[in-house]
Amino acid sequence: MAKEPIITVLGSMTMDLVAKAGRRPLKGETLIGETFGMVPGGKGANQAVTAAKLGVKTYMVGRLGEDLFTEPVLQNLRKEGVETEYIQIDPTSATGIAHITVDAQGDNSIIVVPQANANLSRADVDRVEDLIARSSLLMLQLEVPLETVVYAARVAKKHQVPVILNPAPAQPLPEELYRSVDVLTPNETETEILTGIQVNDLESAKIAARELLGRGVKTVVITLGENGSLLASASGFTHIPARKVDVVDTTAAGDAFNGGMAVALAAGKPILDAVQYGGTVGTLAVTKFGAQSSLPSLEEVNEFLVQQ
Repeated sequence: MAKEPIITVLGSMTMDLVAKAGRRPLKGETLIGETFGMVPGGKGANQAVTAAKLGVKTYMVGRLGEDLFTEPVLQNLRKEGVETEYIQIDPTSATGIAHITVDAQGDNSIIVVPQANANLSRADVDRVEDLIARSSLLMLQLEVPLETVVYAARVAKKHQVPVILNPAPAQPLPEELYRSVDVLTPNETETEILTGIQVNDLESAKIAARELLGRGVKTVVITLGENGSLLASASGFTHIPARKVDVVDTTAAGDAFNGGMAVALAAGKPILDAVQYGGTVGTLAVTKFGAQSSLPSLEEVNEFLVQQ
C-alpha cells in the first residue's frame, strides 16, 4: 500500500495588512482607499494552506513572534488543516507583517517586514530533520534567511527528498542551492533578477530557463501571469497557457500555483500534469480578495475543472 503523501513547507508566516484603492500611490502621494483587511499570509504559510486545502497532510515549519498576531495566524493555519506542531513561538521578536496595496486591476505592491521570520535558523532545520526525511517533498521560499534555505535543501537532498524552491523575493543564489533544487519556480521579475535576462515573451523566457538549467536545477517553471507558464527541463520546453478569469486580486497567486503543483507531484503525477494543476489553482486564487482567504478548496478546484 502506498504511503500517505506528506508535504513539509519551511518558510514565512505573516499578517497581511491589505489596502485596496483605485490605483497605487505615486511617490509622496496620499490616496483615499476603498477597503482595508487583515489577512494571514506569508509565502510559506500561503503555500502550506494551499496544499492542506487540496487534501494533502501538510506541515508548516517556521517562526512567529509573541504579539497580537500570533494566535490569529496560528488559528487560521489550524482551521485550514495545516499541521502546526513544528512552528516556534519566538519571544524575542514580533510576528512578520506584509503591507499590501491592491489597485482596481487587482495588481499589488508589497512590503514584507520579516521580524520573527528572520530568526529561522539551521537549528530549526535540525529539529525537523526527521520530518523532512519522511516527507514526499520540501517546499522553500526566500522570505526567511538564505543560509537556512540552503541548509534545509541540503538536508532534503541528503534524504533524497525532492525540493521545490519558489525564489521570492528574488536574490542572487549560491551554486549549491541550484544543484539541490528539483523544481525552481520564478516569475518573470524574479527570473530577470536571477539571470539578468529580461523576460517579456516566450522566447526570452526560454533563454532565461536555459540559463537556470545550466546552473544545475533539474526543472524550471517560469510563471508568466496571464500568459500561463513555461516548463523547462533537459527534455525541452512546454508552454502551458493560462485560463481566462476575472482578476480581483493577484496576491498569493504564485503561492497557490506552487501549492497546487506540489500536491500533484506529491501524488506522483508527472511534472506537466502538476504544472497544469498548479496553474488551475493559481487561476482560481486571483478571483478572490486577500492571500489565504483567496486560496481554493479541493471542491472548488474540481468543480472548476469539470466546468472547463
